[in-house]
Amino acid sequence: MRKLLFLISAFSISLLAANLKLYMKDGSYQIVREYKVEGDRLSYYSVERGDWEEMPVSLVDLKRTDEEAKVRQDRIQHQAQQISDEEAVAAELRKEILKIPQDPGVYRLLEGDQLQIFKLADASLHGSKGRTALKMLSPVPIIPGKATLETLGEHATIAIKEPRPEFYLQLSSPQDSLAIVKLTPKSGYRIVERITIEPVVNIPDEERDAVETFTKQLTDSGLYKIWPQADMPKGEYAVLDYTEGKIDARIFDFRIE
Repeated sequence: MRKLLFLISAFSISLLAANLKLYMKDGSYQIVREYKVEGDRLSYYSVERGDWEEMPVSLVDLKRTDEEAKVRQDRIQHQAQQISDEEAVAAELRKEILKIPQDPGVYRLLEGDQLQIFKLADASLHGSKGRTALKMLSPVPIIPGKATLETLGEHATIAIKEPRPEFYLQLSSPQDSLAIVKLTPKSGYRIVERITIEPVVNIPDEERDAVETFTKQLTDSGLYKIWPQADMPKGEYAVLDYTEGKIDARIFDFRIE
């Protein structure tokens, strides 16, 4: 906001300081602040001498002077409209941000500015040793081999009828990543990602069925808008807030009907 006000202030100063060329019929010109025609005389404010002067209109190439003055005025109006448009967009963005809670999580604006809040889904790591509940405050045991990150149930509670919904995600940490992924239902669970942990290095390789999305950062504190680039087919999905390589995804599930 302060940056925008500075730009408007600087633009206003530039308008006040803008000068014109008053062209003579002999090809020369004078730098003037403004001019006006009164009968057969032309009055002008000379930038060089800092005072009002006048001369016969017959000495001035008014057509060339007026054309250049119009070009300058059109440019000023265009720049003013750009600033006005930017201010309108900034105002709408501020209103949009105020509608979203600052608490980490996923939200969706419905008709009438009604807010839909998504619950954090339970998650578990399913490997050769069985299932282990994924707890955000404790590290996941790293066991070499293959595993899947899953969430309980074959269907999400929240059903969305529009194929290209927009979500707001307040990240748990500004350094986190975000994504929309397609989930794979299987025996009472839905697979969020497939994980391979190589022996010795113990670095997990996480594979997700990611949806191609657009993202827009709204605040420096980690508020984002995320939405799919194309219509999503019917099925199970989730918005993820995660740290790459740590198997710590926060899962906010939904289904497209």
